[in-house]
Formats: sequence, C-alpha cells, structure tokens
Amino acid sequence: MHAQRSNQRLSFTRSKHLTLGVELEFQIIDPMTFDMISRAKDLIRRIQLSPYQAFIKPEITQSMIEINSPIATSAVELQQGLRQMRDFLCAEGQALGVAFCGGGIHPFEKWSLRKIFPIKRFKNLTHHFRYMSKRSNVFGQHIHIGCQNKEDAIYLTHGLARYVPHFIAMNASSPFYQGVDTGFDTARATLFTGFPTSGMMPPLLDWQAFSKYYFKMVNLGIISSVKDLYWDIRPKPEYGTVEIRVCDTPLILTQAVRVAAYAQTLASYLLTKRQQVLTADLYHVYAYNRFQAARYGWKAIIIDPYNLKHISIADDFNKTVTQILPAAKKMQTTKYLQALMTQSLHQYNDAKLLRDAYKKEQSLQKVVKHQCLLWESGDERE
Repeated sequence: MHAQRSNQRLSFTRSKHLTLGVELEFQIIDPMTFDMISRAKDLIRRIQLSPYQAFIKPEITQSMIEINSPIATSAVELQQGLRQMRDFLCAEGQALGVAFCGGGIHPFEKWSLRKIFPIKRFKNLTHHFRYMSKRSNVFGQHIHIGCQNKEDAIYLTHGLARYVPHFIAMNASSPFYQGVDTGFDTARATLFTGFPTSGMMPPLLDWQAFSKYYFKMVNLGIISSVKDLYWDIRPKPEYGTVEIRVCDTPLILTQAVRVAAYAQTLASYLLTKRQQVLTADLYHVYAYNRFQAARYGWKAIIIDPYNLKHISIADDFNKTVTQILPAAKKMQTTKYLQALMTQSLHQYNDAKLLRDAYKKEQSLQKVVKHQCLLWESGDERE
C-alpha cells in the first residue's frame, strides 16, 4: 500500500481566487472562577441539530472550542459571517452556563489538569506526544486563502513566510502563562516549536516536490495526513487554500477580520508581482525573526532576509502596507490595514491590553473576566 501511495500525486481542490476563511480557537471559561472548564462535549451535544453544527468543532482538549467561518470573498463578508457565529456561540454558552474568550493562552490555567477530547485522532496524538498534547491547550487564529491552482499555493506558502513576524506581532495576546508574566507578547508562539514538523516549510519549490515529500513522510510513518504538518504556513490541498497558523486568537472579532484582510491583500500583491521569494537567507533568519516577534511584538527588531538589514517590525509592516495599498484599494481592505497601521505606530496589541488590565486590577481572574466581556460585548475595543 505504501509503495503504491508513494507513486501518487497529491490532489489539490481548486478554490476561488483569494477567498477567505478563518478558524478561531476559544477558551471555555467558568464565569464564577474565570478558570477554564471542560464543557466542550456538552456544547457539541447541544448544537447537534443546529445549522451551525458544521462550523463549530472540538479541539484537542475539552476546555477548547473552534469556530470556522463560512467561506467569504471579502473582509466585509467575513466579518458578517463571524458576527453570526459569535452571537450564536455566546447564546449557547449562556444557556450552558459558560463563557468564551480570546487570547492565545489562559493566563493562570495549569495545562496538566486538562482533559483530552475523546476522539480517535486526539487520543492518538496524546499517546504519541504525551505532555505536549495537553500543553497544546493554546488558542490561535488560522487564516485560509483560496488558491486557483496548486502552484499558487506553493508560491504563497513560501512568499508569506517573509511576513510571519507581522502576523505574530499584530495578534500577540498571550503574555501570561500559568500565573506569571512571561516577558513575551505571545508565549503561545513558543509552545509549538517542539513538534517535529513545526516551523517553516522545507524548500519544496513546486507541487511535485511537495507531493513527493508528503508521501515520503507518510511512508516513513512520520505523518498520516497534512494535518500532521505543523508548519507556520502550509498548503491545505483538500480545501484548496494556504493556511497561516501563527496568530494568537485576538480578543475582539474585528481584529480577526483586520488580520485576515491583511493576509488576503498581501497574497494578492505577492501573486501579482511574482518576485523571487525563497532564498537561503530567509531560512537563516527565520527562527530569529519569529522569536523576536513573539518576544517583543511590535517593538521587535528583525532582519530583512533580502537585504540583511535590521528594521523594526512596525516600520517593516508600515513599509509593506504602503507597497500593497493599490491592491488594498481594489479589494476594499484599506480601512482594515489603516487600523493595523495605527496599532503598529502606537506599538499596541492585545498583549499590551492584557498587561494594562492586570496593572489596573492586580488580578488575573479579573483579566479573564475582561477578556470574556471583550469577546461578547462587541467588535471594537472601548
């Protein structure tokens, strides 16, 4: 069977050009203690007959839940779909006596107390990865960008890697971990680096090379599906998309849309320009730039892999937005990018918001309460 599969070509399901889809992972919160609570099974049972059932899924622990947006052609359409999902989820949570919130990691939960959601895939992962599975009780925003063909998917997977520090910095929302301030804007970003298939996609320059690599990994028993490739950005053949996986879950819905709009606009720009995107220096500085973004957020200094000059993420992001503004105007994403530019100029992200909340309240329980209110109360920060 393995020999036969090694000769196969991995199929790719075409998508409409630059369509958007977003996955958001949420913390399930006890509204009395503001600790995490294992109620995912109850929620999944409750929504079995709901039209939203296909869009709400369990994750690896029972303290997590994931929503998947309907496929959208624009950021405005994406925002409308996510609003409906948010309102439904919050109503169901209220009926169950639980709350939900964004943020990349719960500020004071103990990962060792988590319960694995009882489906075969998660049980197998836990048997293999042991404590790393429960430690993966972290929460991210995944962005899918539709591709018309498999070569575009490979090109974007490499092309977007240059901008991973932007995506990490703008959505960083996990400064606290197990009751302490980590000193990182996103502690979540550091927790996946231990998996054997994490990091940047290898230098697979076309679909044939990727397909050959995929079946080799399957035959060696390293992976069983594309889901086991925990790359920061990966092709998703069954969806016909490229998936960006480095963002923390934001605290408000609008931020999720802004970041998706940036990804869509940047993808449009890259596919139009078709500049050379894969160099040895991109690999040389990738881990360093990723660390800098996770540690310092918008204040980080990174190395441009194409000219090897140091530059702040904020300046690099604003320079990039200036380059892609023509595409933004065409795609009607300008207002979303301008909001992100304002955040970068003020070096403001959700990590700073959470630190400010703790400084004011001196209580991580009250910080989580604030996170729940932010997600439930509306789309904009007060």
